[in-house]
Amino acid sequence: QVRLVQSGGGLVQAGGSLRLSCAASGFIFTINTMGWYRQAPGKQRELVALITSGGATNYADSVKGRFTISRDNAENTVALQMNSLKPEDTAAYYCNVLHRGTQYWGQGTQVTVSS
Repeated sequence: QVRLVQSGGGLVQAGGSLRLSCAASGFIFTINTMGWYRQAPGKQRELVALITSGGATNYADSVKGRFTISRDNAENTVALQMNSLKPEDTAAYYCNVLHRGTQYWGQGTQVTVSS
């Protein structure tokens, strides 16, 4: 059974930092690309960052240079370090994996950035 359990997030002032973490189980973590997505109220869910099994990363243009995705294959975790946060980063953030053709999502974590 695939499980993605998120932690972190919260309320921060603009310019501040937050860290999200996602603990994965139920699949072979080391061979899967992991991702973080976000969804703001009234908007579609969008990709924030991906990290492949080999550690290659890809970021949305809106977060490049501010967010960093990382993974710990020994602990089966993926993290998203978010620096220089902006009010437009306010959203629910979701950990994601595509496993055997099925998308799996974490429970979601609210990030709120005040101006």
